[in-house]
Amino acid sequence: MNKRFSYGKIFLLGFGFFGVSVIWGVYNAFVPIFLANKFNLEPALIGFFMTLDNIAALFIQPPVGAWSDRLRTKIGRRMPFILIGAPVGAIAFGLIPMAAALPLFVACTSTLLLSMAFWRTPVVALMPDITPSDKRSQANGIINFMGGIGAIISFLVGSTLYKMNPAFPFWMGSGLVILAAILVFILIKEPKEYEASEKKPNLLSSLKDVFTDPDKSALRLFLAIFSWFVGYNAIEAFFTLYAVNHLGMEEADGARLLGHMSLFFVLFALVAGVIGAKAGRRRTIMTGIILLGGLIAAMFFLPASTLSIQLTRLPVLGAVPVISLFLMAAGIAWSLININSLPMVVDMVEDLRIGTYTGLYYLFSTLAAIAGPNINGWIVQLTGKNYNNIMLVAPIFMLIALLLMWGVRRGEARKAAA
Repeated sequence: MNKRFSYGKIFLLGFGFFGVSVIWGVYNAFVPIFLANKFNLEPALIGFFMTLDNIAALFIQPPVGAWSDRLRTKIGRRMPFILIGAPVGAIAFGLIPMAAALPLFVACTSTLLLSMAFWRTPVVALMPDITPSDKRSQANGIINFMGGIGAIISFLVGSTLYKMNPAFPFWMGSGLVILAAILVFILIKEPKEYEASEKKPNLLSSLKDVFTDPDKSALRLFLAIFSWFVGYNAIEAFFTLYAVNHLGMEEADGARLLGHMSLFFVLFALVAGVIGAKAGRRRTIMTGIILLGGLIAAMFFLPASTLSIQLTRLPVLGAVPVISLFLMAAGIAWSLININSLPMVVDMVEDLRIGTYTGLYYLFSTLAAIAGPNINGWIVQLTGKNYNNIMLVAPIFMLIALLLMWGVRRGEARKAAA
């Protein structure tokens, strides 16, 4: 099947990832604050709660990815999941800040988590569906650029709305995710033809192939993905509390700092895709791992009094303390890793199994997102609520990821068919 690359089409598809990123940006920034201040939960319990979305994703996203590979409908194999999951998730998300009792709060978040997990893999799998192999790093850069804009809106605009009313960022997220789903449905048309194969895409058989493949490239890549996501998610889930308790900042300012990192992730996303296509995805990812691990280690060793020194104040960004410089550089490093990893995964298999391997990508990244916050939650609690210790985990796991990537031999772009 010939695929014609269209920047416009990929930007439109990016609205789907935009909606997902708005939801999770607001969720990660403000739900820990509700749990700590509204329901008085301890750090270890907050860490566990913040992994519930990943536990839901662990059991839903991989099989849904394989299911979407097999599904055939008049509107495509991915669209039905988007049209069901997005509206349900948006409604549940808007109800979260209005839940006064913990059981009701859990009911709203659980509905959100299940519905978001239902449509995440299909919307991401649409990118390689409509993109030739040699353009997937660039396309993933565009998708993440749009997702990064969603994250910026969730952190920067969300922090301003939060000061006005804690419910406003959630209502903003609900509206934007419904708009994003509508735009994707109307403007993106799925391919009508798929590769023929006697073997139906199957999650368990694909996972078995990964472990039994003599080359081990896919296994090494998936384990590396697990490792760098452990480090990254461990920090993201606790960063707002880190800013409040270690740096002495206000809650909204902690969310704004995450926006600084997201901004530079966005600004470098398209460049990271081009670098991956030119210099090679593996080499680009390894460079990002080294940079990110070093930056996080530096944040751990520098005293809070230094990190919180305000350097300047800028429009939109607001106050820019020293730690912002590290977070901005971390956003660039993370783009080198994140933009090129999914294209490596889907280019290890034929197009028939794109959804299945996208599901496996989320299987390993989700396991990491479960492990990371729990590890950091216990570290914080066992060290007398010293939130600086959340910066200990990432450099160790980045080193592990670097060693694993050293042995990856597949996943680079395939040459376009003549």
